[in-house]
Amino acid sequence: MLRSSQPLTGPNRKRCREDEMLLGSVLDEGERGFIIDTRSAQAAKQARMTGGGTEPKSSYLQWKRLHRPLERGRPLQESFIKLVEACNDTSINMDRWLSRLESCRWLSHVKAALSTACLAAQCMDREEASVLVHGAEGTDTTLLVTALAQVILDPSCRTLAGFQGLLQREWIEAGHPFHLRCARSAYSHARLKQEAPLFLLFLDCVWQLSRQFPFSLEFSERLLLTLFDNAYASAYGTFLCNNEKERQAGREGLPCQTGQSKALLENTHSLWAWLNQPGEKKKYLNPLYSHNALVIWPSVEPQSIQLWQDLFFRWIRSSQHLDEAWAKIQQLVEGN
Repeated sequence: MLRSSQPLTGPNRKRCREDEMLLGSVLDEGERGFIIDTRSAQAAKQARMTGGGTEPKSSYLQWKRLHRPLERGRPLQESFIKLVEACNDTSINMDRWLSRLESCRWLSHVKAALSTACLAAQCMDREEASVLVHGAEGTDTTLLVTALAQVILDPSCRTLAGFQGLLQREWIEAGHPFHLRCARSAYSHARLKQEAPLFLLFLDCVWQLSRQFPFSLEFSERLLLTLFDNAYASAYGTFLCNNEKERQAGREGLPCQTGQSKALLENTHSLWAWLNQPGEKKKYLNPLYSHNALVIWPSVEPQSIQLWQDLFFRWIRSSQHLDEAWAKIQQLVEGN
């Protein structure tokens, strides 16, 4: 599996021989690969007018391009805001609630992300083909798809340590701009142009996997909630800045775009180090976990996608009873 940003073909359909050679080297003679573009064909065509674009078929003969458009940016942020507002409104009746849940389209975004990740996983597992995933810059929906596909395919990514490594590799080091995307949250009256809950969408999709395969993920829902909290407001440095370049600038004592002027890595603590302390680690483990070496194929039927209630209702409904139930399950498992 490969990931990248869009090729810069531009309106004149420029070619890049190095890119063509690179992708050609991935495939042996007679093999084929799939390029999954997370933009619509129309969006990719429009991007060509501003210098971007997509791979021309004539230059990538062994590759088949598939467009699977995923929302990003303002539409996704507005969907998140509408969902939070609906969840916090305790005065609405059932019909009104269902109408608002449908109109926000959040569950449709979850379904679309899972469907695209399944497509990438199927190309690799069932077609035994190489897959290149990209959107525009390769730092948002691209990472969403590649990270989800790895959770579906690779049992090591479903362990606590493996999942942390996946986040570090596919989101942090690959340059997802956490500072820009998670600057305000859904409660802010500001509507920042570059804010969008892509990482939250990923966590929601992983929660859907954990619900459909309750024995296959070593970590619990509590870890996903903790990651959501730390992406938006954290005492740790793991999700600070927008990319590795800014973090390196912080490390050298230079100001990065977040306004940090002190050495970033030397003057902040790692979230992973805190989570992996023996006393803390235990809190985030799934007591029902049993190693599953198989690929887990989630259902993406509308009836199978559910609202993540313990996240979106957490501010109006206590989780005490659920926490007590999980503690009891853990005691029973440890007793055996």
